Order: sequence, then structure tokens, then C-alpha cells
Amino acid sequence: MDQLLSPKQVHSEYGFKPQTLANWRWMGMGPDYIKTTPGRGGRIKYRRSSIERWLHEQTVRGGAAA
Repeated sequence: MDQLLSPKQVHSEYGFKPQTLANWRWMGMGPDYIKTTPGRGGRIKYRRSSIERWLHEQTVRGGAAA
């Protein structure tokens, strides 16, 4: 089973501040997330696999691609 992390847990394990995660959600970027309750104040969770996949997708290879 894939572990669900709160924005605070993402911050402590990966270093992304909760406000940064919120900004990314608002801009439609960043890792995929789950909204467990409706509305503006809804609870947000991140699957660990989604964060790892997003980080992998952000990897830039050195050389001409950089």
C-alpha cells in the first residue's frame, strides 16, 4: 500500500514547504495530490509514489540538455 503524506510530512521528508506545495497546486504544477475533503480548506495528501515520480520527472541530465 502506498503511504499517504500530509504537506507537513512532505516538508519534513523532502524539504518542500507546505506553502510551496499550495502554490504549486494553485498553479497546476508539482506532484499529484489527493483532496480528501471538498472546499478551499480541504485536507490534502500526497502519495509517496507520486512525489518520487514527480522528482524523477524533474531530473535534468547534464550536457546539452541542461
